[in-house]
Amino acid sequence: MSVEKLKHLLEHWIEHNKEHVAKYEEWAEKMEDERPEVSELLRKAIEKFNEGEKFLKEAYETI
Repeated sequence: MSVEKLKHLLEHWIEHNKEHVAKYEEWAEKMEDERPEVSELLRKAIEKFNEGEKFLKEAYETI
């Protein structure tokens, strides 16, 4: 696989991750009153996805 192909994929994965995180945030907000334990778990997932995105960006910048 070429470096340019990987760079393109990293761009896609970073953007795709942002879309997912936005949906997780939306649902965490919706569940806050009805199911706070679910809301909290979604927020924990968001933290991990944001951490993963940080590493994807670092990989992109390293290329």
